[in-house]
Amino acid sequence: MTDVISLYAARVADGTLIADPVQEAVLPEFERIRAALAAPVKRGLFRRKAPPPPKGLYLWGGVGRGKSMLMDLFVETLGDVPVRRVHFHAFMQEIHAKMHEARKKGIEDTLAPVASEVVKSVKVLAFDEMQITDITDAMIVGRLFEFLFEAGVVVVTTSNRVPDDLYENGLNRQLFLPFIKLIKDRLVVWEMASPTDYRQNRLEGEQVYFTPIGPEAREKIRAVWRDLSGGPAEPLVLHVKGREVVLPAFRNGVARASFYDLCGRMLGPGDYLAIADEVKVLVLEDIPRLSRNNFNEAKRFVTLIDALYEAKVRLICSAAAEPEMLYVEGEGIFEFERTASRLREMQAEDWGK
Repeated sequence: MTDVISLYAARVADGTLIADPVQEAVLPEFERIRAALAAPVKRGLFRRKAPPPPKGLYLWGGVGRGKSMLMDLFVETLGDVPVRRVHFHAFMQEIHAKMHEARKKGIEDTLAPVASEVVKSVKVLAFDEMQITDITDAMIVGRLFEFLFEAGVVVVTTSNRVPDDLYENGLNRQLFLPFIKLIKDRLVVWEMASPTDYRQNRLEGEQVYFTPIGPEAREKIRAVWRDLSGGPAEPLVLHVKGREVVLPAFRNGVARASFYDLCGRMLGPGDYLAIADEVKVLVLEDIPRLSRNNFNEAKRFVTLIDALYEAKVRLICSAAAEPEMLYVEGEGIFEFERTASRLREMQAEDWGK
């Protein structure tokens, strides 16, 4: 079984990664956990005695610092250790869905059987991008993590926020504070304070707006997606005021969707704000020409771009025409001038920095 430090060095040697002292500094924490999980179970007089689980890791810092990449390396070294690597928001949605099913069966404590199912299937949970903005998540996450820790599950998570800033200004936040203490007690909190944004650097000098729509644009979009996502993606479902907003593909803060997925459906400003809050890079495909014939879709597109722009989300897209030529006739041309200007501005190399 390869250790984390050696695997990182091998990836640097073959040119896959660039050596970064801030990344290298945290590798011993990952290796501490891996070595503890790989330690043989000691035989007692009557039964095997499992060692206590190691402290987990809460790795936080700015976007594009390599947190998710390091977690992927760690997961790769675990061998036969049962592990699940999942986006935190997607995991919590699964928990809510299973609790709903338990509730329909008349189970009073709906979290207990759901948590029990989780701990039977994994020894390590690797969460990407822990953040808590939903009150329903905030109200159950503390007890859920107590279940996990009591069962010996090791938690490794990345986040853009220090633990004390989780669920900041949330409703009834005082009820959430014990969870923050639990995180600090059971996980090593480590800040990755690197000045380098690798995700942004990957796009420097690269085309991010592809037109016209066709085989060449689609192939270039696929290549950008493969590079930024870094592996297999899963759908991400956001729940906004009782509605489901689906991003068909999501990994490491990068989402991929078509124009129809986000603008052909009846979504509103709140939905687009939720997307902008969750996503760091959006790959948006097949933006058509806009006119009075698809006026509602055009209005939603304007609202989407506004939300992405204000949140400094990086946009990579394919479109039927250059921004200034997307909307050339019909009501709304004047309003679209700002959108075209923003689309042009968002193509700049330093956008989002």
